[in-house]
Amino acid sequence: MDQSPFARQVSDDVFGYVQPDGSWWINNCGFVAAGEHTVVIDTCSTERRTRALLETAAATGGAPVTTVVNTHHHGDHTNGNYLAAGATIVGHRKTREAMVATGINTYGNSFTGSDWGHLELRPPEVVFDDRLTVHAGEVRLELIHPGHAAHTTNDVLVWLPERRVLFVGDLIFNGGSPFALMGSPAGWRKALDLVRELDPETIVPGHGPVCGPEAIDVVDGYLGFLQKLAAHGKAAGLTPLQAAREADLGPYEALSEQERLPANLHRAYAELDGLDWGAPIDLGAAMADMVTFNGAPIRCFS
Repeated sequence: MDQSPFARQVSDDVFGYVQPDGSWWINNCGFVAAGEHTVVIDTCSTERRTRALLETAAATGGAPVTTVVNTHHHGDHTNGNYLAAGATIVGHRKTREAMVATGINTYGNSFTGSDWGHLELRPPEVVFDDRLTVHAGEVRLELIHPGHAAHTTNDVLVWLPERRVLFVGDLIFNGGSPFALMGSPAGWRKALDLVRELDPETIVPGHGPVCGPEAIDVVDGYLGFLQKLAAHGKAAGLTPLQAAREADLGPYEALSEQERLPANLHRAYAELDGLDWGAPIDLGAAMADMVTFNGAPIRCFS
């Protein structure tokens, strides 16, 4: 029986933990109730939200959380790792590297309003490079890194092949603007081809409602639009911020978090300059442009 309005059963013993409204720092998670133990997919950005997730997962499955899988390093998916006491944290090798290198980031100059609570850094203890299989009772979870940068350098798909369920992390924002600043628009589009090849019936996105494969084309279309906008902006001598301000978003006007556009353009411009997918760029300048585009620090509700 569900113990939270956020828990939605997507297959036998498999639950998406969907947090409205999916905006900045409000992510989706998931869990598999495996009988004697529970496997959780991602934690949350704040202490309060993560405690609620872990309590729901343990209560729904009737068993303690023994394993947490991280889909990438961003704080809205990892800040709460430390609260899963007694559980093993699993993630990509680069997830651990990024978390160790940067610590907990709340980007206080860019965001306001979050109730972080007490946070402690806890990166994955078990890491992998390409693929790893996790068994949760009768449920098989295939952890798949696309092999290159996409949303980040360290994205992990959590694929349940017998259930046709995919926890896709932030490779899908359902209803929100994709955020490519720390990854690669080109690499992301290639990763979406992998998502199509898996042929999921049910997708639990990193943000927004549970969906089907129709959401893939929306994200892919936005990234293609971003690449064309960047090419036009660079050719016209516009800065990323200027190009964002002049953009006609067309079918993507309805997506939330439009302030991500100038930051995305910083990454797309870098790729046009020949920078490798996911290579470091000036994140501070990109996020400053995002705040300028928004007109103020971005209000969060986490």
